[in-house]
Amino acid sequence: MIAHGFFAKVAGTVVTGALGAAAYDALRRVAAKVPVHEAAVTATEWGLRGVRKAEDTAESARLAVGDVVAEARERVGEQVPPPAVADADHDHDH
Repeated sequence: MIAHGFFAKVAGTVVTGALGAAAYDALRRVAAKVPVHEAAVTATEWGLRGVRKAEDTAESARLAVGDVVAEARERVGEQVPPPAVADADHDHDH
């Protein structure tokens, strides 16, 4: 009875290992066909798009919070300071 349970676990492990090895071989064959440079460029492109989207979202959130703070200051009677003015001595382009 104990041997039966042991062999069932061994068989499950062997099947899992065989499936893992087959998946690894298939992935290795696919990876060999895809040029590494093209994959790196694609991954970098996705990263850049993600960063730009995050920057846009952060800027929108910053503006929304600024609007809420300005309205709250008006409600309590404080004078709302004007938006920050660019430094006149800033002599280079971005």
